[in-house]
Amino acid sequence: MQFTAFERNLQGTGASRRLRSAGKVPGIVFGAGTPTMIELDHNALYFALKKEAFHSSILTMELAGATTKVLLRDFQMHPWKQQVLHVDFQRVDETTRLHKKVPLHFSGEENSVAVKTDKCVVSHVLTEVEIECLAVQLPEFIAVDLNGLVKGKSLHVSDLVLPTGVKVVTHGKKDPVLVSVAEPKVEEEIIVAPVVVEDKKGKKKK
Repeated sequence: MQFTAFERNLQGTGASRRLRSAGKVPGIVFGAGTPTMIELDHNALYFALKKEAFHSSILTMELAGATTKVLLRDFQMHPWKQQVLHVDFQRVDETTRLHKKVPLHFSGEENSVAVKTDKCVVSHVLTEVEIECLAVQLPEFIAVDLNGLVKGKSLHVSDLVLPTGVKVVTHGKKDPVLVSVAEPKVEEEIIVAPVVVEDKKGKKKK
């Protein structure tokens, strides 16, 4: 994905406030050299942030007639307004090694034996994983095929098919669960016995 940024000369709280009032977002680009202060069109950035690929892929930033490969590192939103307050990007190249969270894309669940035949309940325990790789190897997402799900068996990080050069970072956790499969709960039917009472004449009533 490509976006356009503009050089920002003024800094400070007052300058940033004026930028936001003018429909701009202050930002910074760091890494591989001197940090560069930038500004971006708010609406263009706001809608770009709604796209998954903007968060998990290498971006092409056009600035002052030149293009640079960058990665979105952070952004701040207003506590209650739909307004982006600040954005951070990192310069990357072929030698940059990254730690980055990427989304998991699940497919095939409805066709698995666990769901189709055994009517099991499938829970997505994780929807993203942190990976380590070179910037040029960064995937936008990792595909997870659930066609092989069966009753009583969960899917773990070790079951992922990872792109070349990509490693999952688990921070010491041993093979975390990605997807769990649970048998459907069987509801017990409770039969209430009729209450028998006697009327004044000694006849039984239900």
